[in-house]
Amino acid sequence: MILSETIRDVKDFPKKGIIYKDITTLLNKKQAFKKAVDAMVKQLKGKKIDYILAAESRGFIFGGALAYSLGCGFVPIRKPGKLPAKTYKASYALEYGKDSMEIHRDAFPPKSRVLILDDLLATGGTADALLKLAHKLQAEIVAVMFLVELTFLKGKDKLKKYPVYSLIKY
Repeated sequence: MILSETIRDVKDFPKKGIIYKDITTLLNKKQAFKKAVDAMVKQLKGKKIDYILAAESRGFIFGGALAYSLGCGFVPIRKPGKLPAKTYKASYALEYGKDSMEIHRDAFPPKSRVLILDDLLATGGTADALLKLAHKLQAEIVAVMFLVELTFLKGKDKLKKYPVYSLIKY
């Protein structure tokens, strides 16, 4: 099974001119979802990770599965106003707008070893915001991981300081 063949392109979503990589067609195929999670776990083998920091909302799907498989904690990074306790906030630009993410100020102890995780790397804006939030909590970044990377948008260039893993590249 070729994972990239399980992802559907949706033209003009969320706005005209964008070709959206819809991973729901990978998620609803049990063999594809299992293969993706197993491949991510394999790439992380031997790395000591205390917490997985995953972006809302599709990052949560893989973040929970990876945290369970690796035996580490899971930290949800959410859109503003969704977390109940005190938070830090980081804003970022998308290829089609602007947004922000938040993390609880007490999400993990300083010097924790963390994996930053999201479903897709495009321009790198979301990943950069996640890294800023992790640094506010004095995290040690083990790696940054994505299911999909849109290489033509060169988002990986913003992440040069860190090991970056992507399962599927377009």
